[in-house]
Amino acid sequence: MTATAPPFGPPPSALRRPLAAAGLLTALLGAVLGLLLAVAAPASAHAALTGSDPQDGAVVATAPTQVTLTFSEQVALGPDSIRVLDPSGKRADTKAAPRDLHSGSTVRYGVALRGGLDDGTYTVAWQAVSADSHPVSGAFTFSIGAPSETTVALPDSEAGGGLVGTLYDIARYAAYAGFIVLAGGAAFVLACWQRGAGARPLQRLVVRGWLTLTAATIAMLLLRSSYTGSGKLGDVLDLDGLKAVLDTKPGAALVSRLLLLGAGALFVAVLFGTYAKREDPREKRDLTFGLAIGGAVIAAGIAGTWALAEHASTGIQPGIAMPVDVLHLLAVAAWLGGLVALLTALYRTPDLTSAAVRRFSTIAFVSVVVLVATGVYQSWRQVGTWSALTGTGYGQLLLVKVGLVAVLVGIASMSRRWTGKLAEGGDAPAAVTPEADEEPEAEPDTAEDPARAAQLARQRAAVATAEKKRIRDADPGRSGLRRSVLAEVGVAVALLAVTTVLTSTEPGRTQEEAARSTSAAAGPVDSGPVNLALPFDTGGANGKGTVRMDIDPGRTGANVIHLWIEDPAKKPMDVPEVKIAFTLESKDIGPLPVVPVRLTEGHWTATGLQLPIAGDWKVAVTVRTSDIDQTTVDKNVKIG
Repeated sequence: MTATAPPFGPPPSALRRPLAAAGLLTALLGAVLGLLLAVAAPASAHAALTGSDPQDGAVVATAPTQVTLTFSEQVALGPDSIRVLDPSGKRADTKAAPRDLHSGSTVRYGVALRGGLDDGTYTVAWQAVSADSHPVSGAFTFSIGAPSETTVALPDSEAGGGLVGTLYDIARYAAYAGFIVLAGGAAFVLACWQRGAGARPLQRLVVRGWLTLTAATIAMLLLRSSYTGSGKLGDVLDLDGLKAVLDTKPGAALVSRLLLLGAGALFVAVLFGTYAKREDPREKRDLTFGLAIGGAVIAAGIAGTWALAEHASTGIQPGIAMPVDVLHLLAVAAWLGGLVALLTALYRTPDLTSAAVRRFSTIAFVSVVVLVATGVYQSWRQVGTWSALTGTGYGQLLLVKVGLVAVLVGIASMSRRWTGKLAEGGDAPAAVTPEADEEPEAEPDTAEDPARAAQLARQRAAVATAEKKRIRDADPGRSGLRRSVLAEVGVAVALLAVTTVLTSTEPGRTQEEAARSTSAAAGPVDSGPVNLALPFDTGGANGKGTVRMDIDPGRTGANVIHLWIEDPAKKPMDVPEVKIAFTLESKDIGPLPVVPVRLTEGHWTATGLQLPIAGDWKVAVTVRTSDIDQTTVDKNVKIG
């Protein structure tokens, strides 16, 4: 048995040069990423609640006429997206659809409240769909007059959770996986190994990718209404909900994807039908060009259905971000989908050529360069600052993704070295020739038995295929390449899972912007309790003294007050009555009365004081030293 063929790839020394160039390019792009993060401007891509009126935890003296919510970006609201519930759990709003109260770039919505609301604690529950297609929700409370007990339980899960959320996430993951296998597998056949169009394993792989993407898209379309609304699995087949979904941007994107998949089915049929059977080199070359153009348009269109409906379509620079996102997805498909196709060919087809492996190695290298370049831009756009990169869930997931990409690139470099070592395998198996002293086995006479002839032909073909596969498997270079590519695919599966989670995670920019907006609305936070000293003189006998007051913690929300009343000698002074009132004149809030309780001689305390808004509060203390002698002293303090 003999075999003569050129090496399966270039020598390892020739491969180190492009890998070194890739490392240099990665370092350069990393420096660019650092510069971009240093000069990044605020932006948002995932809607967040940045303010409300009344604010969370506020205590208002009189019932407001409406409740307003302010968001970081445009959101879609339904008729019951904002609900206000009284302490007993009944609706306190008029049940009308939220009103659009936009002012300039401020995104604000409001709902009207019923008249004659009683004092107590009210709960505001809201749910919306952000411009990047993801559901967001939340709840907060405010009180009229004074806080009270409430029977309303705040939701313990966010929108898009539960069983429906899990199914939707699975469908999203399957959609990404199906697209990668479909686009990457077809690209591998056309660009790397055209003879693979007739290989059944590759045909099944690409067709399964198309089926997976189609089924996942239909599932997402059916789940969409419940995913962004009630969260109930029983609403999946609600035709009214499906109709409402079709009128939204994500619904239109999913329908467009299904239409493009129809064109994709025709592409796959031609690729594995007419193209696989074409023998004339000129005709095959022309058909290759046509399929490449058509396939690229279909793949770009399918990738665009993600870019048009998710993170890339909102925030800063959407006109740049969407094409970059399409390019990023296509590079992912070419690399990871090609890896799956290569692994399938290595394990399931015995006649994979060395030229096909070398061509894919080049395509994979170019794809990695594109991924790094587009990934740097996407990271800057969605994260923006170093603090968001390390201090937010999105940034931490992004770091995990970068780590997996680095591992994948490292394994890919091993695969390229194995490619260079496939020197003995060759592109075709050696012919098996009988020894000179052996006589060939006599062929049975099958002239009168066509069925027997066909059976023998199939047996000879099976034996030849098995022998060809045995020869290929005996090549250590091919076995090493199999193992490294298998490891690449394993890491790629984990990378795809992290990427899917990233698409449904609030970007770091938005998280930080929402935190800044909340802090700005709440005002500066004091470092500790507020301490006051208020001298007083009621004008009567023994009417002079000083009120020392501690307000703890001296911030918005609940506070505890301690009063010490001292005479001019700084000894405890007993008085019949003390009253306190807080007023925020800049917001027309107050006076909020506080009645302290006497603990011991000269020591009074009050609990349950709710200060709803930060600002300069006027604290007025009324001290009565006899039946007719009393005075009120006041002082402005900063409550943060």
